[in-house]
This record gives sequence, C-alpha cells and structure tokens, in this order.
Amino acid sequence: MNSYKIGYGKPPKATQFQKGKSGNPRGRPKGSLNLATDLASELGEVITVSEHGCPRRVSKQRALIKSLMAKALQGDIRAATAVLALNARVTSETPDKPDEGLDGQELAILRRFAPRLLKSMGSK
Repeated sequence: MNSYKIGYGKPPKATQFQKGKSGNPRGRPKGSLNLATDLASELGEVITVSEHGCPRRVSKQRALIKSLMAKALQGDIRAATAVLALNARVTSETPDKPDEGLDGQELAILRRFAPRLLKSMGSK
C-alpha cells in the first residue's frame, strides 16, 4: 500500500506538476512589453510643438510638463496641485540629486505649501 497521504496541500501524484515541465507552458511571449515599458517608450517619443511662434522638437513627456505648467501659471488650481505633488514626489525619490534652479528656501516653501493646497482642494 502507498504511504503517501492525499489531503490539504498534498494533491494526488498524478495531478502534480511534472519535473522539467512548466506549469504555464504558453506563458508570456518573449519580447512582449509591460505597461511601464510601453509608457516610458511613448513618453520618450519626440513631437514638434510651437513655442513662442517657433517650432521645437521635444519629448512628449516634456510637452506634457510644459502644458501642465502653463495651465498652473494661468491659475488652474488642479494643474498647480499636480505640479507641486509631482515636484514633491520627484524630490523625495532623489534626495542625493541637487535641484537645478531651486534653492533650499524655495524648496522648503514648496514643501510647506503643497500639503496645504492639497488639503484645501479636498475640502471643496
């Protein structure tokens, strides 16, 4: 008689995965890209935008940031919130990298202002 007991966590030997054979034989095809790779590729593509009447080639990511910043500067509170939140996230992820164009006092002001702005947006 077989001493192997079948029960919780012990399936019958006939239904267990066989050695040397994948449990997911088709799996993900080689060379297929995930969402992060697709997004990075799409944001890296270069497009032509008009800046001060002159055509200029920039990445889609750069164009998106410029568009968001322009809206924020025109008084769009949601855009301003997004810019400040993005800045706070980026600066917190890379503490060793010095911020170009912002001194310590300006960064401190932004870090104090962003939570207040987010809080005021949540109450409306």
